[in-house]
Amino acid sequence: MVHRAAGGKYLDLDLAAAGNTEVIRAKMRTVESLRLNDTVEDILITLGTQYHLIRLLKNVAGSQNLFLYLVLDRSKANLALARHHLKRIESELAV
Repeated sequence: MVHRAAGGKYLDLDLAAAGNTEVIRAKMRTVESLRLNDTVEDILITLGTQYHLIRLLKNVAGSQNLFLYLVLDRSKANLALARHHLKRIESELAV
């Protein structure tokens, strides 16, 4: 599911969602292959001018099949605050 809160001419959210889904799957496979007894909370991708933050959401069964995706302008963003806000949003969602 893609929520179009932003994007417009600067970002194709459908393409970003598909690409980020592959990133998440690869990371989860890696965690499983390494037999880490842990879960992925979020994934940060840093570009020259942007932060891309992917926050995995758990449903009531504990499955992580949805995510929040946030793109930030590095020159204006506060990454710690953005992560804090995504965590708060996650806590308020019923998935």
